[in-house]
Parts: sequence; C-alpha cells; structure tokens
Amino acid sequence: MEFTDAFNHLKNDEIMSFLIDRFKNDITLKDRYETDFPKAIALLIIEQQVSFKAAITIKKRFLSLINNKNSNQILDIENDKMQSIGISHRKVDYIKNTYLFFLNNKTEFHKISQNEVVKELTKIKGVGKWTAEMFLIFILFKTNIFSKGDLALINSIKVNYNISQLSDQKLDSLIKKWSPYNTIASLLLWKSIEEKVFYKKMRQTVLRIVSGKVLLKKQKNILKMCASQKFLQ
Repeated sequence: MEFTDAFNHLKNDEIMSFLIDRFKNDITLKDRYETDFPKAIALLIIEQQVSFKAAITIKKRFLSLINNKNSNQILDIENDKMQSIGISHRKVDYIKNTYLFFLNNKTEFHKISQNEVVKELTKIKGVGKWTAEMFLIFILFKTNIFSKGDLALINSIKVNYNISQLSDQKLDSLIKKWSPYNTIASLLLWKSIEEKVFYKKMRQTVLRIVSGKVLLKKQKNILKMCASQKFLQ
C-alpha cells in the first residue's frame, strides 16, 4: 500500500517528518490482514493488554489450534484446551462470543460507515472500541483512524512531542493536524515506540560553518565557547 500522499501531508509536522525519514520503508497495514473476520477479531482479542512478544507467541499457537477448523468446530474446542496455549479464561469466552456472533451476523462491513462498524462489533461481549478501531485499520484499511484508548500511541506521543501531561485538547489538535491520515501517523508512532527511536529536538546551539564563519542559532551566550577554530573542527 502506497503512503506517498500521507507522507506528504504528515511531513508538515516536524516530528512526523522525522519518523517518516526513519520508518517510511518499515510500516505496513498488511501484516495483520485477515479475510476471515471472526479469526481477525479473535487475534485482536488475544492482543488486548499483553506485550507485543507475548501476543505473537499466543497468536501462533491459536492459529495452529484452529487450523483447518470451521467456526462450529472452533466453538467446540474445550475452553481448557484454549487456555492451555496462554489465552485467559475471559478471552476464551470473548473469542467464542465472536465466532458465535459471525455465525448469525451477515453484515457487509465494507459497505457501512466507520461508526456503524464500531457500533456493530461492540455488540460482541469482549469487543470494545479499541478492538473495533484496530479492525477498521488492519482489516478494512481505513486511513483516518486514531485510537485514543491505545496506551502505546499515547506514550509515543508523550515521548516524541515531549509532553508529560497530554491533554484532550492537545491530542485533538494533533489528530486534526494529521487528518485525513491518522492511521499512517499511528503506524509511525507505534513503530517509534516499538523500536525505541524517538524525536529529540536539538536543545543546544546549532552550528553552521559558512565561508569560515560560525553562524549561531539561539543561545548566543555560547558564542565564547566557539571562539577557537579547533572547537569547530
């Protein structure tokens, strides 16, 4: 999936521009794509409130467990067997709720609005707004989704934008600035926190040497430190 238009828009934000330069070749919407909707949501349920590495391990075990099984056969799997691969008792119930829901629900999710998708999916016990928003991003490929309930996104913003207390007003202003490409902004923020690579604005004087002269931006009081030509080499 091409992100050229999104990158061109987001580069107006200095921090986003930095993240694009670092991660433009490393982000994708396709790594969690799944045509089987109940399976897609089951995998998202597994991801809820667990570490990235733990989720990968458990999802692999789950996919192995349900391999070549239809929805009815998955519903027949003993709860204890699902729990034995690392899925909590509560999440086992949520996953079975999901498969049961899709046995009886024929909604064409590609044809309804984003709000309707969220409203429909959150009818499933165990599927909240975050899970529905991830479904919009990774399954329906909606490009303007930002999940305010995603702790990793919030923490990434706090670190990259140097904001200790992120107010709703400030968050809303960023979401407005990134629109209509909040999904791509989210991918960049997730990648930043996953790789532990963050934007850090230069707090010290920026030096440029032009025709042997030193041009100082900000902190003019440091000029004395730069008097020696050796200091600049």
